[in-house]
Amino acid sequence: MNASPAAVAANPDTATPRWRVIGAVSAAHFLNDMMQSLILALYPLLKGNYALSFAQIGLLTLVYQCTASLLQPMVGMFTDRRPQPYAMMLGMLSTLAGLLLLSQATQYGWLLVAAALVGTGSSIFHPESSRVVRLASAGHKGLAQSLFQVGGNGGTATGPLLAMLLILPYGQGSLAWVAMLTLLAMLLLWQVGNWYRAQLAHAAQRRASVAANPLSPAATRKTLAVLMALVALVATKYTYMASLHSYFTFYLIERFALPTASAQLYLFAFLLAVAVGTLLGGPLGDRIGRRRVIWFSIFGSAPFALALPHVGLTATLALVVIIGLILSSAFSAILVYAQELLPQKVGTISGLFFGLAFGVAGLAAAALGQLADHAGIQAVYQWCAWLPLAGIIAALLPELRRR
Repeated sequence: MNASPAAVAANPDTATPRWRVIGAVSAAHFLNDMMQSLILALYPLLKGNYALSFAQIGLLTLVYQCTASLLQPMVGMFTDRRPQPYAMMLGMLSTLAGLLLLSQATQYGWLLVAAALVGTGSSIFHPESSRVVRLASAGHKGLAQSLFQVGGNGGTATGPLLAMLLILPYGQGSLAWVAMLTLLAMLLLWQVGNWYRAQLAHAAQRRASVAANPLSPAATRKTLAVLMALVALVATKYTYMASLHSYFTFYLIERFALPTASAQLYLFAFLLAVAVGTLLGGPLGDRIGRRRVIWFSIFGSAPFALALPHVGLTATLALVVIIGLILSSAFSAILVYAQELLPQKVGTISGLFFGLAFGVAGLAAAALGQLADHAGIQAVYQWCAWLPLAGIIAALLPELRRR
């Protein structure tokens, strides 16, 4: 099987999106990210069971996020040359192994190994799944990418709720039963792999025009500059998001004396807002241009982020929902924008930006954990409130002709 995925993406079989394929991959993304978000949602339980410091929690996140990030560009580059229709299913198997180990871990070291396995599963799953969604989009790339992303964000939002209802009451060992849901995802991905393999076999008879037209040195330098601006925007976005994903429950517990279960509900509200914002970002990019969506999504969240550390409990809930809605609309637009810069490198770009998102979040979680240990959890939100102002970098992005 030596067909270029770029050739497939450039020559869809029909003008109608394959909604069943997009829906199946999005459903698998939901299950994948729901399973992975359980690590973050279980932090209060793990902190108590293993007497962990905030720094150790940050290290646990770092291990997970780094394995979920460093491998992704390599997976993307490999699959650009040699497509692997069933790689997504194998990635889910790694996630299952990590969750089973996490449910039975007896010491902190095993928690780190489990986190690494879950992260490896994510690295394998995301680049190929993003490519398949683009292939099935038939030109509706922003909408398809948003549906894919909202599946993942919906799963991330559901993880804390699942932890509150099933795992916190019954203990860490109950995670093994919840992890069996990954078997459903593997079944879906087997069917998607069959469809993808058929598309690749059909595309073996075609030629990718983009492969015959390499970029000029001047175009390459300009593309690199634009990619660096996008990298800076992703770093800003995910550093701020890490403060909420990893430490928002602790912030609510410390500042407002909320019980853990109530704090989990607030986290669920934020993550649900992230899912809704993600769903809106891609179609808006298709309609009004991705540059405008990127600009508003990051820079537009700044006033609300700056106000967050200074308001009461009710206003905190309102602001964090608004921040989630606005800030989350950026990633689908950023990813499709980057893919349009280098359409012959869809796997590499997907792996790079998914990996960057995970890696920045992991590094930020570790650094913010250290800050929380030394300066207090409330200082984390006072410092991070300034990050969305970096959205001004979006002014450097050119308006691309939509393909």
